[in-house]
Amino acid sequence: MIRIIGIDPGLRVTGWGVVESDGNRLRHVADGIVMTDSEDSVPLRLRALHEALTTLIDLYQPREAAVEETYVNANATATLKLGYARGVALLVPALAGLSVAEYGAKTVKLSVVGTGGADKNQVGIMVRRLLPGATLKRADAADALAVAICHAHHRSSRQAWSRAAVPA
Repeated sequence: MIRIIGIDPGLRVTGWGVVESDGNRLRHVADGIVMTDSEDSVPLRLRALHEALTTLIDLYQPREAAVEETYVNANATATLKLGYARGVALLVPALAGLSVAEYGAKTVKLSVVGTGGADKNQVGIMVRRLLPGATLKRADAADALAVAICHAHHRSSRQAWSRAAVPA
């Protein structure tokens, strides 16, 4: 069994979710969001995000992390700030010694819903179905759990593939 933290980075709201994966079986452990104060400077917000993610990793003790890749939008400033938050989301688990995987939104949606064009509502419905007990107070937490589910599915496939490739 492996414990995975999924992270959906954002400077204002970062979603997080922790699951346990045992082969094809998944179990919800916890989920939530980290909010930063938009009136604070960017460095203070990044520090708050760093501290919160560090606390979550210390509390839930995941062995692996999965982070959603950043999409680029028309607002360059917003994209840059999202990139800052994503940098923290990648750095914190790496500093804790976790392996960190990255997945694009389409890959996550395809893995969880079955189509890369799913909307946030569809993702939330499937996450609730796959992980009974998930609180999902915001779509950001559902997205983070979806990233963790995607990673669990991909790591199972990689392990099955590597076992099949080893000569008997």
